[in-house]
Amino acid sequence: MQQGREQEAQLAVTARGDAETARVAAAVAHVSIAGDVLALAGDLGSGKTAFARGFIRALTAPDEEVPSPTFTLVQTYAAAGRTIYHFDLYRIEAPDEAWELGIEEAFAGGVTLIEWPERLGRLLPADRLDIRLNTPPGGGASERRITLIAGPSWRGRLARLRGALGTDADG
Repeated sequence: MQQGREQEAQLAVTARGDAETARVAAAVAHVSIAGDVLALAGDLGSGKTAFARGFIRALTAPDEEVPSPTFTLVQTYAAAGRTIYHFDLYRIEAPDEAWELGIEEAFAGGVTLIEWPERLGRLLPADRLDIRLNTPPGGGASERRITLIAGPSWRGRLARLRGALGTDADG
């Protein structure tokens, strides 16, 4: 993640379990548009894939199979006149390897979800929504703190998300 993005518009939500994580992800999905890049950051097991699954199912079907792309590196989904690209870059060794995965096509017109976005280095677009997932201090094993940090094109949508997510959202 780039320095200084913490100064930009942000929203933090606490989710208790996968169902609440999926609710937050669905709210984000419903304000996403073609060309969006969402950078999912967090430790192993922090809920990145659970967030992506909730996002994808909100735009496809509730029973859509959404496996982690850990080994395939990218999965694609057709949704409402656009393509969702779900990248897991944990296994790439250099940012330029992402070109071979079709990331340029994803950035050009799809909605792009990227797990382990820091692996992209300078290739990660500045205009994106950073989504940081972690366990809050004193939180239980299933509790997640989801922090959304808005790049320029996301700032107006962040206000809509604050309303959609209700009073449990702060930031």
